[in-house]
Amino acid sequence: MRTVLRRPDFRLLFAALVASMAAESILLLALAVWVKDLTGSDSMAGATIFAVIAPMALAPLVGWVVDRYRRRPFFIAANLVAAVLLGPLLTVRDRTDVWVIYVVAALYGLSYITLTAVLNALIRQLVPAELLPDANGALQTVRQGLRLIGPLAGAGVYAAVGGWLLVTLAMTGFLVAAAVVGRLRVQESGPPRPVRRGPAELGAGLRHLAGEAALRRALLGYGLGSLVMGFTESLIFAYVDLGLGRDAAFVGVLVMVQGVGGLVGGLFSAAVVRRFGEVGALAAGVTFFGPAALALAYPRLWLGVVALLLAGVSLPLTMVGLHTLVQRRTPPALLGRVTAASEALVSGPQAASIGTGALLVGVFDYRLLFALVGAVTTAAGLYLWRGRGLTPPAVGSARVPTPRRPLDDEMLATARRRRAP
Repeated sequence: MRTVLRRPDFRLLFAALVASMAAESILLLALAVWVKDLTGSDSMAGATIFAVIAPMALAPLVGWVVDRYRRRPFFIAANLVAAVLLGPLLTVRDRTDVWVIYVVAALYGLSYITLTAVLNALIRQLVPAELLPDANGALQTVRQGLRLIGPLAGAGVYAAVGGWLLVTLAMTGFLVAAAVVGRLRVQESGPPRPVRRGPAELGAGLRHLAGEAALRRALLGYGLGSLVMGFTESLIFAYVDLGLGRDAAFVGVLVMVQGVGGLVGGLFSAAVVRRFGEVGALAAGVTFFGPAALALAYPRLWLGVVALLLAGVSLPLTMVGLHTLVQRRTPPALLGRVTAASEALVSGPQAASIGTGALLVGVFDYRLLFALVGAVTTAAGLYLWRGRGLTPPAVGSARVPTPRRPLDDEMLATARRRRAP
């Protein structure tokens, strides 16, 4: 991690992302708490997260737009737009304004897809392939570390002052990110001329994901886990309310505990990728979520702390494994579409599961639902672990070469014969 942070260009990008991630960390949970405070409903609070993830359905279109422009100016514009989109939250006063929070959450979700897609491409442009796990690990360490203070600070500011200050701070974070990246000097050529047009060009990211074995397995396994992972967005409110007997703001404390685990996972994620490969790191992350969910089925605070620490470790492992895999296995001209498509294939099922969880938490015992989440995510993690050989681990800074298939040897021999005099 220290190696990649010695690069001046990455340090500048890193500073910008700290500002934008700080804005994100204080805002997202606070939106759900805000809705819970205005309505008193666990389901409506969980639906706020659903509103953020629902725009993933537009990911192919977003990725296509990202790939049509240079990365740095697009990243600056996307941060400025994100700041503007938060403005309507300043008008929220009572229960009748909850729809404003939902609309802004959906628009923010759309901007999040855009920022993720362009960021993956910008990192790939700035950082050599062998340092990608370190770059992604550094960003995930900060993102997870902010969980230590961001959600609790956001909940505290909301309780003490109200939502207007949260919104102002978040807008400032995105504006600072845009200003810092404006100082970044990157040699960028214009985007390549598209080979296909229309729907074929929009679907290029999905075709690449389907045709690359490691990416295909990663997204199938992670997508399976995401079908139930989203339940926890509503279940955690029921866990705090019905299980621990505390108010909704205590969710911020538990998310802070999860941030401690995330900080540990972020620090070790690059090493895990080098030791087990990208799919192996992704498998470890998804598998860790299983016992964490099972432990939350038994409402005891000490056990919940252990569970959330483990869940925190899982998240950066999955993110670093998946992002590094996408960056290494995708041509630069397709990175926007492939990143957006991969986010949609993971977050689409998760969005559906958040909506489903918001309904189920009002019908079934939350403990039964946590047990279901634990069983499914453990199975998904084991499926991914069986495919870890698709991304062999690195030895030192070089990746172990993948064994050639017989067809590869035949093609190589044919090429040599053609070059022979």
